[in-house]
Amino acid sequence: MAAGSEYLTTLSKTRQTARATRLVMERLNSLGVQFSLDDFGTGYSSLGYLKGLPLDELKIDQSFVRDLLESPADAAIVMTIIALAEKLNLSVIAEGVETVEQRDWLMAHGCQRFQGYLFARPQPIESALITERHA
Repeated sequence: MAAGSEYLTTLSKTRQTARATRLVMERLNSLGVQFSLDDFGTGYSSLGYLKGLPLDELKIDQSFVRDLLESPADAAIVMTIIALAEKLNLSVIAEGVETVEQRDWLMAHGCQRFQGYLFARPQPIESALITERHA
């Protein structure tokens, strides 16, 4: 893996071998690999992982982003994840951003990175690399 690489992990994948996973992540982190915790707030979420793993980023799960403009509960969860990431010096990215209104709300609440159909549809890596070279 090259320095500056980023690897996504989900808590369900790390739960069974947390200690071994942490050691591997720490070693890779020392080589410049960054880690983003995918689907944060769903599945096997545990705040203990946030202090025990060398993470660089939290990804807000799309299930919270989808209805954040209509659901006070989803909005509160998203605001809490953003605040938590800030306190832990982690960057935060919102998944599933599909509207300008969602993006604007997220930006107003401190989220500066986004993924979703508002920006691009999923595509093969080859297409993304070609697009990037021509930009």
